[in-house]
Amino acid sequence: MRNASATIYCEQGRKEAMHNKGAIKTRKLPQDRSLGRIMLVLSLGVMVLAIAALALGRYYVSLEEVVRILGSQVWPLEQTWDQTMHDVVMNLRMPRVVAAVLVGGALSLAGATYQGMFENPLVSPDILGVSSGACVGAAGAILLGLGNAQIQVFAFFGGLAAVSLTLLIPFLMRRKSTIALVLSGVIVGGFMMSILGLMKYIADPETELADMVYWQLGSIAKVTYDNLFNIAPIIIISGMVLIMMRWRINILSLGEEQARLLGVNLQLERGVAIICATLLTASAVCLSGTVGWIGLIMPHIARMVVGNDNVRLLPAATLMSAGFLIIIDTAARTLTGGELPLGILTGFIGAPFFAWILIKQRGII
Repeated sequence: MRNASATIYCEQGRKEAMHNKGAIKTRKLPQDRSLGRIMLVLSLGVMVLAIAALALGRYYVSLEEVVRILGSQVWPLEQTWDQTMHDVVMNLRMPRVVAAVLVGGALSLAGATYQGMFENPLVSPDILGVSSGACVGAAGAILLGLGNAQIQVFAFFGGLAAVSLTLLIPFLMRRKSTIALVLSGVIVGGFMMSILGLMKYIADPETELADMVYWQLGSIAKVTYDNLFNIAPIIIISGMVLIMMRWRINILSLGEEQARLLGVNLQLERGVAIICATLLTASAVCLSGTVGWIGLIMPHIARMVVGNDNVRLLPAATLMSAGFLIIIDTAARTLTGGELPLGILTGFIGAPFFAWILIKQRGII
């Protein structure tokens, strides 16, 4: 009798989960907008912002000349620009714009994936300790007196090492729940920050400490084409995997019990999502240092536009964040005579905006 009751309960749970799955796939936005149209508008917006970023700066290049310089890379156009304009657009600003697109898109996509997978809109891309590990790796390279390329390599593998340690703790505890994984990330992140504090303490305050602090605040001023060629494939491949998995992330967001009732291999699919999101975050951090708030607030902004469905949310958040970081980087290099770190500007914008979101959700305003 007990077995029969259990069978009926499981069958009811399976039907309920299948109903929820169908609701996710068939739910439509209140606004009559297609995903393709939204993606087209966002893509055009990113392109316009990129062209504007290539033109703006202490050395101004007109939009017409920027378009002609870009077009000359594909078609044989009559040269109306001088060599300085070409070098500024193609060698100084173009790597920064491409890096801003990759870093912004990677952080937001990773953040939206974690928020859906862990069923928590307050989750950020560094929840598993990847940013803290990357900081430790970069600081170690700075202490060793290595160059920028080696710093990025150390940061990348430092982030991967931190996440590997985060995944190891629940395995040793023989607990595979989401809560155990999140708590492990908190433990590893705190431990890595302690190591980073020790490194700062022993660093030379005139040179090494300043480099560590500047790297932690985030900047893409030193990005080169070589960096992009090495990192871009990792970001693109990992991002494509998550975009193709966005239906599955919807199912994972239903909760562990319902996902299992739907026949999802929870450990495998959650593992693939974690690996891809970790690679995105580690790659972004090794290009730009730690840029806070983007992976947390941009998915919220995207939800205001396209809703909670991850099928729409993930690609929309990626493009919106890419455009946002183009704006931030352009402001960082044009507002003052020097170069403002990206983390300062994203903090000034992200913290008040996130507070506004929380207040609005409480119905206070």
